Amino acid sequence: MPYGWQFRDEDVHIPSQKIARLNIFGMTTRDNRYEGFTSRSSITAENLSDFLDRLSLRPRGRNTVIVLDNASIHRSGIMKEMRPVWESRGLFLFYLPPYSPHLNIAETLWRVLKGKWIRPQDYLSTDSLFYATDRALASVGTSLFVNYSHYAA
Repeated sequence: MPYGWQFRDEDVHIPSQKIARLNIFGMTTRDNRYEGFTSRSSITAENLSDFLDRLSLRPRGRNTVIVLDNASIHRSGIMKEMRPVWESRGLFLFYLPPYSPHLNIAETLWRVLKGKWIRPQDYLSTDSLFYATDRALASVGTSLFVNYSHYAA
């Protein structure tokens, strides 16, 4: 839940259980162009490499830089192997310094997604949460927007 309150000296217990997991790999630009995918299973280096490979084959008209953090799948062997291929197609990888999530604008997107776009009632079931997440991500840049200048330090 994004927020809550309780009386002083009151114990509040919210039962929870791990039912399902939704993993997201997503990229955004400051003008709200979003690319990504969701998965109910773990995102692997192979999933990510396949996604970036398909992205590198799309005509873009100019070089594209993908900013990544230092997650182990971002630095995996397959990513290192494919990097020269992607660079020959105009897709370049740039790694943020360690411990610098404040430099990753996708972190702002995740914060807005969780805090504003997904409503408390969307958490009532796994299906409604996954649907709301997919709906919101599909709407980025058309009916949902993040004002990244508002979040700049």
